[in-house]
Amino acid sequence: MLQLSWPISLFLVVLMFIQSCAPINRRRPINQAGNLNRVSQFSPIKKKIALLTFYNESPMGGEDLAIVGTEEFRREVSKSREFLIDTEAESIFGNSKEVYAGGGVKLVQLARKAKMSGVNIVVFGRIKEARVRQKSDEIGFVRKVKSLAETYVEIKAYDVLANKELFTETVDGNISDDNLKFYQGETEDNLAYRQELLRYSVKVAVRKFVPKIIKLGSRLDWMGRVAKIIGTKIYLNAGRSSGINLGDIMKVITEGQEVYDPESGAMIGTSQGEVKGTLEVVDYFGEDGAICILHSGGSVTEGDFVQLY
Repeated sequence: MLQLSWPISLFLVVLMFIQSCAPINRRRPINQAGNLNRVSQFSPIKKKIALLTFYNESPMGGEDLAIVGTEEFRREVSKSREFLIDTEAESIFGNSKEVYAGGGVKLVQLARKAKMSGVNIVVFGRIKEARVRQKSDEIGFVRKVKSLAETYVEIKAYDVLANKELFTETVDGNISDDNLKFYQGETEDNLAYRQELLRYSVKVAVRKFVPKIIKLGSRLDWMGRVAKIIGTKIYLNAGRSSGINLGDIMKVITEGQEVYDPESGAMIGTSQGEVKGTLEVVDYFGEDGAICILHSGGSVTEGDFVQLY
């Protein structure tokens, strides 16, 4: 029989002890060179955004500018690992114009409904100003035209979980363009040219918001919901597309209570719910759903909220 020296034997005993005391995997991979592949697999769970179609309150550019701004925001945010645009969420709140018209009261009234659907943040906005100024040389067959497109876009973000506005800011997308144009004075071509400048200007403005929204979202908690319980299987309303991994441990929490200021009566926010137990993700279902089993605790019911442990 092979005899091990006492230093090696002691090392093996310590190693076995450490392995036996390994904690629950809480998705906190060690950032070491040997674990780079493993780290890359643990992307953050994506918060769901309800993106409400922007509206244009300026007399120039029409609805086209609002759609361009909305789609540019959707495209840029979709590149992020922080968010998932909920394509059905606008049916809950309506468009940005409707929210502005109601003074934001509609968001407060529908926050719980949005929370139940898995939405974490509502983003809405408007184009406050849009115009094009042009200056040209009047002499000669060919004239030099200098154009300046000016747009001012406002975007707001509403935290559904805390039931309060998180972010509001107005930025400009001002751009200039120098080009040579033949002096023919074709009105239709000039209008198309001015519209293209405005479209690009709106895109420039919207792109300025994206890093700010991403930074904001990284500080917020993600929350999902128990959608259905069948036997021992517990179905969540978020899964693979949202960034949930097999083996993730979820804590089940009750719905928090709304807290109001006793003097003004205004709502301050929502309290944290109580932890009822934990779930383990074992499979996926549908386009973006996860199947769990009870890991600890009990009394889990449909409608309970879940967060990553």
